[in-house]
Amino acid sequence: MTSPTTTAPTATVRPAGGATLELGRAGGRRAPVWRQAVVLARRSLIKTFRTPEALVDVTLQPIIFLLLFTYVFGGAIAHGSQDAYLQFLLPGLLGQTIAMASVSLGQNLNADIEKGVFDRFRSLPIARSAPLVGAVGADVVRYLILFTVTMTVGTLMGFRAAQGPLAVGAALLLAMGFALCFGWISVYVGMKARTPGAVQGIMFLLVLPLSFGSNTFVPTATMPGWLQAFVNVNPISQLVDAMRGLMIGGPVAEHVLWTLVWMAGLLVVFAPLAVRAYRRRA
Repeated sequence: MTSPTTTAPTATVRPAGGATLELGRAGGRRAPVWRQAVVLARRSLIKTFRTPEALVDVTLQPIIFLLLFTYVFGGAIAHGSQDAYLQFLLPGLLGQTIAMASVSLGQNLNADIEKGVFDRFRSLPIARSAPLVGAVGADVVRYLILFTVTMTVGTLMGFRAAQGPLAVGAALLLAMGFALCFGWISVYVGMKARTPGAVQGIMFLLVLPLSFGSNTFVPTATMPGWLQAFVNVNPISQLVDAMRGLMIGGPVAEHVLWTLVWMAGLLVVFAPLAVRAYRRRA
């Protein structure tokens, strides 16, 4: 008499009101880490799309910035030519906003920990790194949304990428790569701060000087000499110059090189710190 075959229970996570997402089999063969990360990234996206206000920073905010600076300040900055200022502004604003969109990464991780979501993850047969990798993967989708929204609105306003679609694609990849590296700062702060609000406050203290102390909105030459020294070494300025060169023409190689150097530095310094803090808290 043969005994009935038993199947190991499936480990799942169910977003609020959503479909069950399968992570692996408890007591059986565990799904690959990349598959676990994809499932958890999908969970993050489902949660985000069901709370549309979470997408304000990648939808309405870049539109408001683009309209505000072009039509309110553009005439004064570009000596009456709002169209010329739009060509100058959009590549810089695109690079800067994609980089700064990574602020929400640490905030969301902190919120999940505070709500006990990671306690549930620890009880599942998944790698400890899967929730972190999944969160980063979901952030890439947010960057693509921001890029699509900004380019669509900018094109309707009159922006033209003189260097062609391939150069625009290269600029997008560079900005996304920088955002993923910069995001390790957000992850580190998210693991160290006590509340999501504290993460947001700390990150904005860092983001605002980098954002407005750059050449995103005005040419460096119009600034005081002491400020130019900071702007020239600001990683956002290097990214913005590389984006402008790729999209509308100008020097590219040196600025791309310095952007890559900054990306490597952020990874070397903050990735180990963030991973250590993540292991201790999550």
